[in-house]
Amino acid sequence: MRILFAGSPGIAVPSLEALFALAGDAGFELAGVLTNPDSPRGRSGKPEPTEVGAAAERFSERLAAAGKPPFPALKPARLDAAAREAVSALKPDLLVSFAYGRIFGPKFLALFPLGGINIHPSLLPRYRGATPIPAAILNRESLTGLSIQRLAAEMDSGDILAQENIPLNGRETAGSLGNIAAQKAAELLPRVLGALAAGTAEARPQNHGEATYCSLLSKEDGLIDWSRSAAEIEARVRAFDPWPQTWTTRGGRQLFILRAGLPDSPPAGASAADSGEAGFAAPSGVLAPGTVLGVDKRQGILIQTGRGVLAARELQYEAKKALDWKAFLNGARDFIGSRLGA
Repeated sequence: MRILFAGSPGIAVPSLEALFALAGDAGFELAGVLTNPDSPRGRSGKPEPTEVGAAAERFSERLAAAGKPPFPALKPARLDAAAREAVSALKPDLLVSFAYGRIFGPKFLALFPLGGINIHPSLLPRYRGATPIPAAILNRESLTGLSIQRLAAEMDSGDILAQENIPLNGRETAGSLGNIAAQKAAELLPRVLGALAAGTAEARPQNHGEATYCSLLSKEDGLIDWSRSAAEIEARVRAFDPWPQTWTTRGGRQLFILRAGLPDSPPAGASAADSGEAGFAAPSGVLAPGTVLGVDKRQGILIQTGRGVLAARELQYEAKKALDWKAFLNGARDFIGSRLGA
């Protein structure tokens, strides 16, 4: 079975690594990699490959060092006729996709005799779309998961080949949850491919009536609305880490809130006995949302919200270093009592 892997961001790299390790075993072969084009990054603006593209380069170097031919990495800007011709030349049997970032049309999928499968980091049919990991955190789910589905014409609607649960403890960030999902995918994918090769794979249709959807994020989504509850804002801080990050303004400057918590729960790594002034809340309706109330020596800088108090633990002014709350206050002595976002 010749497999073409399609992916772009870092979450897909462990699955590519699993395929690379599987190649040559039980008739599996990695025909090539499909990823997005190189793009300018950093201050230099030098074009750099996607994380999947960089991993493909490393694997090709290892093959070359072993005297074996490298496998190609295709980086088309569009899945047009030229891209289809390049893919067809690889003679792939199956497409495996994980966060590639483009829609596969019927002409493209027709290139694969065995069709295609897609890895999606949610328990489908929940959270179809591009941002299932932030969506699960934003909605403060206690459980999410990973699905491997057959590719279908409608986004994330294909029959389910395998699923695995991922319990959530309420402290995950999009980055940490993405790492968990990436490793789960790398473990689950070889089992699904083995079942497909053996003809024992069982696919079950999704209940489309239970489908929920999530949309693309933008930088503007990170703007904090202090009239929301503290629990909602804390979830947004975690859901938007590492991107687009949550931010507010103070004195015309953009201020990022990088880590936060709720005063009635201990910081990560602390026990409940260490929580300081647990349960602190300002009188409702007295102070405007966004008002900086004071500090809790174990929790951080306390900020009034529309309901409850948020404890900011790591902050960063635009173009400045990220600082823990104590170091931040050393350089912002008039911060207490100010109102953020005003």
